[in-house]
Amino acid sequence: MKRAILITGASAGIGAALARVYAEKGWDLILTARREAALTVLAAEITARYGVAATVITADLADPQAPARLVEAIAARGLVVDGLINNAGFSRTTGFLATDPAQHAAMVQVMLSAPVALSRLLLPGMVARGFGRIINVASLAGQMPATGGDTLYGPIKSFLIKASQGLWLETRGTGVHVTALCPGYTLTEFHDVNGSREQVSSAYPPWMWQTAEHVARVAYDACEADRPRVTPGAMNNVLATLGKLLPDSLALNMVAGHARRLKRI
Repeated sequence: MKRAILITGASAGIGAALARVYAEKGWDLILTARREAALTVLAAEITARYGVAATVITADLADPQAPARLVEAIAARGLVVDGLINNAGFSRTTGFLATDPAQHAAMVQVMLSAPVALSRLLLPGMVARGFGRIINVASLAGQMPATGGDTLYGPIKSFLIKASQGLWLETRGTGVHVTALCPGYTLTEFHDVNGSREQVSSAYPPWMWQTAEHVARVAYDACEADRPRVTPGAMNNVLATLGKLLPDSLALNMVAGHARRLKRI
């Protein structure tokens, strides 16, 4: 039976890498993001390479009504969603007081409210059919104290991790797998978009960086294994463990050093 997976923020980076991995495994794709041109190019590439269907539906998840409209558009095309990857996101690294409050509101909507809404809209069908896959793309930042300069990013990702764990518990035995993916530094256009490419490239050595393809394959394997959370990379797991075990004062000093290296505080 052919499965279809909805991927938000699919136009580039980890979202596009996950699209290729799922297409390789035989899944049809529903790709969404704001940039139609990039999605169309990706859909054509995937269809030609893997022979699966790739449907493009543009959406701006900063609009609170976008999740419902997206699901309606999918249903109107006669498509059934058996998988969901909540990947859309961005960050602002100019500091809490220097960032437009509308940008912070958009971050919360895109990275927190939209994944909750899409999960609530699509999960009942997955449970009823006895099969489903949900990957929520969080971050190593969600397992650490919040970093000054991009103050809301880590807490939003922490929420996504905890929400994923709750869904994992609620869906045990239903055939639905829920995994929070927590990548560290990954070679994508993410840091170009938020203007931090120069800082992060100079602050951390090449061996700390992972490719989007590697992260996507780790995510796929973890979700198939029904793991509630996965953090790709040995060093990232060390950092996540330190963030959990260190006293708050030491952990805050650790992330303060990170923020200073990136010239955010």
